[in-house]
Amino acid sequence: MSQTNLSSFIWSVADLLRGDYKQSEYGKVILPFTVLRRLDCVLQPTKADVLKEKQKREAAGINPEPFLLKKSGLLFYNTSPLDMKKLMGDQDNVRENLFSYVQAFSADVRDIFECFDFHTQIERLAKAGLLYLVTEKFANIDLHPDTITNAEMGLVFEELIRKFAEISNETAGEHFTPREVIRLMVNLLFIEDDEALTKPGIVRSLYDPTAGTGGMLSVAEEHLTAHNPKARLVMFGQELNGESYAICKADMLIKGQDISQIIHGNTLSEDGLSGKRFDYMLSNPPFGVEWKKIQKTIEKEHEEKGFDGRFGPGLPRVSDGSLLFLLHLISKMRSVKDGGSRFGIVLNGSPLFTGGAGSGESEIRRYVLENDLLEAIIGLPTDMFYNTGISTYIWIVTNRKPEHRKGMVQLIDASSMFQKMRKSLGSKRKELSPEHIDEITRLFGEANEVSVPADDGTKTPISRIFRNEDFGYRTITVERPERDEKGNVVKETKGKNKGKPKPDANLRDTENVPLSEDVETYFQREVVPHASDAWIDHDKTKVGYEIPFNRHFYVFKPPRELAEIDAELKIVTDRILAMIGRLSK
Repeated sequence: MSQTNLSSFIWSVADLLRGDYKQSEYGKVILPFTVLRRLDCVLQPTKADVLKEKQKREAAGINPEPFLLKKSGLLFYNTSPLDMKKLMGDQDNVRENLFSYVQAFSADVRDIFECFDFHTQIERLAKAGLLYLVTEKFANIDLHPDTITNAEMGLVFEELIRKFAEISNETAGEHFTPREVIRLMVNLLFIEDDEALTKPGIVRSLYDPTAGTGGMLSVAEEHLTAHNPKARLVMFGQELNGESYAICKADMLIKGQDISQIIHGNTLSEDGLSGKRFDYMLSNPPFGVEWKKIQKTIEKEHEEKGFDGRFGPGLPRVSDGSLLFLLHLISKMRSVKDGGSRFGIVLNGSPLFTGGAGSGESEIRRYVLENDLLEAIIGLPTDMFYNTGISTYIWIVTNRKPEHRKGMVQLIDASSMFQKMRKSLGSKRKELSPEHIDEITRLFGEANEVSVPADDGTKTPISRIFRNEDFGYRTITVERPERDEKGNVVKETKGKNKGKPKPDANLRDTENVPLSEDVETYFQREVVPHASDAWIDHDKTKVGYEIPFNRHFYVFKPPRELAEIDAELKIVTDRILAMIGRLSK
């Protein structure tokens, strides 16, 4: 059964639920039943052996758990004689038997169903007279990995979540990232790690603090395994949404990962993997989501721990917590002497430039750039994500830059690299083709300035290289004197500035001076010719950083000749007059 057909089949369960459940509640039933059937199919080949082993070890008075895990060949098992097919043989007791079957799973799996609040749905379906019908639907589909691979199953979960999010007006993009975007990010992460891609038996750790259903972790594992089948990727993650966490945990469990390293909870307010450091990290945090609910906790860590905590450089405005995730990931980087780290994070445009000198956002950018952590930013096409059409950017951050990148930042404009999708998925109307992914990866790997010919014959830049300090500036405060009614300068009468001109607050202004330019030279050139009585209050000077991405790729196109525009207007005017003439006849 193809992934599309499987999704359609599972979606047909909604027909049974209609009337007894609101549309926005369908996922509460369909998602846990899909997971249950998947686990049921995965365990089927070893089911009889596990039951025999249980009987044998219990008769000998021995804890059977380690033996059952060995017999199942997985990191979980089920000790019930029932399975979903057998449940169908006792229609009158399907509720009790289903409870019994779920409880017979090992502890990690029981936790998954608790996160789904599956117990409540079983009771509700039973009261509505739907439990047997729904269970039967799922018992009759084959979800064994031989029929549908782990990768295909992950895509099924994502499509279902997207559909449920759409009909309940939730933010689908909070749960997962388009697979081709993840493939690009994974390419960029591993491109300079020759050992991971070639050395047998190499082990690397990967962390996603906004794990969703586990898509980023899964694609990274597929990528590494495809290049180096003998490499091992140890995966870690944390996820706030209960349903997404449950799916991620189930997916990791089936793949043989240690799911004790997949944590449920809010990464920012309660780091579930505190003290751990990772080789690689990936994240697509929710765009523009406020952090007011956890504000006190974040501010407390910032104030009390400073740079010993995660948020030492500064705090962004409460309306957008994206940069908190950036700081969180930086805190998870291995030290350079331990090999360092590299991570990719998807952000919207706001973190590039929001906030003036001295603001939390600017101070965070300053910390990243002055510590030479930013390797590259890739501007993606609009309409790439399921829940938003806005422009998005991949930041590649590392503390192990190769020599030729030190002190430098690469900006890649990939906004024109896309193909239109045959069918839109939510707000997603465009996708990256494999060729686009390869091209962006090549541009990143070569780290050169690149321009391509435009339609009008000019050259359009798509890759640019900057020094870290090119994004910095000083905001200087320009003062002018207060004057009395006769136009005379008013002097200060007390304090350290006694006898000096008193500044007029109404005439006060600020200027942004690039870090690469001398402040006094700039002042004499740009300010003094227009205000000869002005001076700089150096005590108020602040250093700021911003990354005006689009400005660096703007190509000026001179306006057309006036005669050409007039000729076009005359043609249009003559056409309109002719039409009016025909109407008046």
